[in-house]
Amino acid sequence: MHYCLNPFCFLFLSTKKKIPKGIFEYPLEKNNLDSVELVKKMECSLKEHITTLSFAAYESVTEMGSGNYGCSHYRRRCKIRAPCCDEIFDCRHCHNDSKNSLDVDPLKRHDIPRHDIKRVICSLCNTEQDVQQKCIQCRVCMGKYFCSKCNFFDDDVSKNQYHCDKCGICRTGGEENFFHCDTCGCCYTNSMKESHKCIERAMHHNCPVCFEYIFDTTKNIIVLPCGHTMHLECVMQMEQHFQYSCPVCSRSYCDMSRVWEQLDQEVASTAMPEMYQDKKVWILCNDCAETSEVNFHIVAHKCPSCKSYNTRQTRGGSSSCSNITDMIR
Repeated sequence: MHYCLNPFCFLFLSTKKKIPKGIFEYPLEKNNLDSVELVKKMECSLKEHITTLSFAAYESVTEMGSGNYGCSHYRRRCKIRAPCCDEIFDCRHCHNDSKNSLDVDPLKRHDIPRHDIKRVICSLCNTEQDVQQKCIQCRVCMGKYFCSKCNFFDDDVSKNQYHCDKCGICRTGGEENFFHCDTCGCCYTNSMKESHKCIERAMHHNCPVCFEYIFDTTKNIIVLPCGHTMHLECVMQMEQHFQYSCPVCSRSYCDMSRVWEQLDQEVASTAMPEMYQDKKVWILCNDCAETSEVNFHIVAHKCPSCKSYNTRQTRGGSSSCSNITDMIR
């Protein structure tokens, strides 16, 4: 048995690369394998091996520095040049935080529209270039997730980012888990498709607690039963101060039945003075929106329709005290 050494092996010898075992070891048996077929087979093996080495080297370059660059908002390997002020920032949110701080003249405060970003700077080689996923100089991938529509980079793909054409921005959580409501003008989880209350442009406003714009916030959002939206952390802060109604429409957003039972007991144990026992007032229920005439009470007024105490007095009733003389007798 003899072994043939193809001239292609000099590629490895000249670069002091170890010849992979098995690439050139083909037994030459008489009347068994034609020499031309042998050479072709060896060339194919060599090309496959070189392709494997090239791909591994390419992957090594593109993944260089992954997860080591970025800011508190995103992990990415590039910075942006703001077209509005021609300054460099880690991301759009970093720009907005800086340019809207209390130290900045109110007349000069501004945000940067994501679609206006045209230039980025590679964090590894500092090459400034047009928006693209791979650096034109060092070929590093500046973001494992890249959206050319809204010029967005992110190395943390565990967020399952996707671009919603109707929203016009990138969302997180996986496209298969959300639907876009045309009335609300935003994406909601599939579990809310048949149950949510539609409010036109539900997220295109500021949070009613912290006044941060909700539509493109990076914080968690909660949709209240009334359909209004706000930051989840703001709702938690409200609960710490015993506030359980929507700050926009005042509707209760959680089960308040136990609280209403306690108020029933308090109302029953608090006797009203004789001159107020027949006093009537009109109330509006914040939970069911019904208007009713009820007995006046100093503690609270109960809605006869839904039994809620989340009500407000709108006007006096027909049996109200008619003048100050009646009140002081």
